Amino acid sequence: MMEKELRTLMLGALDGNAESYRYFLQQASSLLRAYFRRRLTAAPDEVEDLLQETLLAIHAQRHTYRRSEPLTPWLYAVARYKMIDCLRRRSRYEALNDPLDDEAEWLAATDEEAYESKKDLGRMLEVLPVHQRLPIQYTKLDGMSVAEAAAMTGMSVSAIKVGVHRGMKALAKIWKEQA
Repeated sequence: MMEKELRTLMLGALDGNAESYRYFLQQASSLLRAYFRRRLTAAPDEVEDLLQETLLAIHAQRHTYRRSEPLTPWLYAVARYKMIDCLRRRSRYEALNDPLDDEAEWLAATDEEAYESKKDLGRMLEVLPVHQRLPIQYTKLDGMSVAEAAAMTGMSVSAIKVGVHRGMKALAKIWKEQA
């Protein structure tokens, strides 16, 4: 479902339209379920539990949505925070069952390398024009489908595909020149 339609449903819901809110929750559920499935290696039950927690948070925090702002970034932010909470709970549980090893140095190096790589990628992406940068950001880094990226940007599906293809070629060229 496109940003505009979801936003219209949410605005109707905020104005007290129960049918609009019911339909909004159905559409948001589909969108968020796909979001979680792409990002988590979890059992379907765990994805559904996380989805329910997220829908409850959306319900409880719906008053924080600013009517003048796009809706999907707000939705994905709520979902992201809930997913992070889930991962933290999972890692705490797994940590209780892991033997204590001397991995602190290895983990610190990995975190530092990941941070530096992310900074490098960010600098390279900044060089790209918006019609290439956003499709790459949404589809390759944020894990959205091509259709979702098209809805977020207002671009066509084929423009997203072309933007990703040309942007990836440009990034490869930039990386090769820097190496």
